[in-house]
Amino acid sequence: MTNNWPENLEKIIQEFKDCFDSMERYELLFEYAKKNPNSLPIEEWDEENQVLGCQSRAHVECMLDESDKFLLKTGADAQIVQGLMAITAIAVNGLSAFEVAKLSPNYVEEMGLKSSLTPSRANGFLNMFRRVISEAEILAEV
Repeated sequence: MTNNWPENLEKIIQEFKDCFDSMERYELLFEYAKKNPNSLPIEEWDEENQVLGCQSRAHVECMLDESDKFLLKTGADAQIVQGLMAITAIAVNGLSAFEVAKLSPNYVEEMGLKSSLTPSRANGFLNMFRRVISEAEILAEV
């Protein structure tokens, strides 16, 4: 299956595919958690931006920047979740809301991470992803 991922996401997918095993993928995921491009400060975490159905505390804020490009800010108290959210932010930031709304969460599978996630983590990721897509659809209509 071929997807037309944004170029920056293609590079990340390849980086994960080049990993030797699941432990190496986790280490890489933790590195992405540390370098989240648009971190949502903990003092901005509230009920409105909380992702429901996530095992850990996870928060997302979606908006358009001054150039009408999508901007995703994320924060989580678990490194695995924070890493997945950071990769998602890298993938969507700078796209149009319309482009974001058309993305699929299959990149996690293509990266070789889906099989390494517990069912509750996988469910939490999907809830976060659906929230981003839903907000992108709303922003695209503005």
